[in-house]
Amino acid sequence: MSDLVKLLNVFCLLSLLAVGGGSAVLPQMEHETVALHHWITGNQFATIYSLGQMAPGPNMSMVALIGWQVAGVAGLLIALVAFYLPSSFLTYGCSYAWDFFKDNPWRDAVQRGMAPITIGLMLAGVHAVGKTASINPDHSLHFNTITTLIGLAVTGILFAKRINPALLMLVGGGVGWFFLRGI
Repeated sequence: MSDLVKLLNVFCLLSLLAVGGGSAVLPQMEHETVALHHWITGNQFATIYSLGQMAPGPNMSMVALIGWQVAGVAGLLIALVAFYLPSSFLTYGCSYAWDFFKDNPWRDAVQRGMAPITIGLMLAGVHAVGKTASINPDHSLHFNTITTLIGLAVTGILFAKRINPALLMLVGGGVGWFFLRGI
């Protein structure tokens, strides 16, 4: 099976599983692109994710970079269309049904039930990216300690203050560059 067809299959499935946003499928995306298909490395995944968070527009535009890495411009286009189109159609259909059943009491129960699922999926995404970025078997214990401390510091600051995460990512990258440039 060609890489383009594999890209289409992977990102269509991820699109349909992205309940609550693209961040909910980060662990599966990492598994598919890094462990299963070996399209990118764990470090590349963490870097692409960081770029997607800092770039303007949807943060899951990172799928375009993965597609580009796999199959150039054609891969970029297929990954974007495969990731955004199925979920758009699903959302449209669900919104139509949601409006149709607006007076039914089960709507509120469904909405309340989806909240913990979405939060759990997002936490799994944070764990997957954090694990890849902080605990890297290719580097020394010094690398792992510093990257973990940077991640914990950024998390603590985000919980304590309302600061733009992109700014913290830049500062964290600078601190990491300063302390890890000799490794």
